[in-house]
Amino acid sequence: MDDMPSHFPDTLPALRAAAREAGFIMSSEDRTGNLLAVLAAARPGGRILELGTGVGEGTAWLLSGMDRAAHLTTVELDPVVQAVAQEQLGDDPRVTFVSGDGGTWLEDFDGPPFDLVFADTWPGKFTHLESALRLVAPGGTYLIDDLFPQPGWPDGHEASVERLLGELGAREDFLCVRQAWASGLLMAVRTA
Repeated sequence: MDDMPSHFPDTLPALRAAAREAGFIMSSEDRTGNLLAVLAAARPGGRILELGTGVGEGTAWLLSGMDRAAHLTTVELDPVVQAVAQEQLGDDPRVTFVSGDGGTWLEDFDGPPFDLVFADTWPGKFTHLESALRLVAPGGTYLIDDLFPQPGWPDGHEASVERLLGELGAREDFLCVRQAWASGLLMAVRTA
């Protein structure tokens, strides 16, 4: 079975060209992107949070699955990188770009919970995990990727990944599934 997507967001080629030009190598891979689109499509009118906009490839996948009533908030520390996403995707009224530290944003956010949280950066995954998980609505999904070794991982990071997987797997308020697929994923759904 070929597990590569057959449909791609229209903006992906321009985002990839800009990523290459900027030397940005941390974008979500295609299978993860396809899963993001499917999860977004499963939430009509949904509230979606992306932690780690990067150049916007994950953002484009999420937008491609969202209906017109859904809304995406995407948070990125590096305004230069996020500017690429804003240039390509900023005209879409369904997305709000937040430039700033994801950990601080998670600590300060006091709005309603999200139906889908995609943590594609350290805050919300390796730091500020509790803050991210409290923002997942009952029945909502929390997704993390890059759990297989990645270029640029700091020394000893594998132990951090194992600790995170163990912590998430032991929770009683989320059902988790690990996926040895794409860049290594974990999907968790908050129990009602």
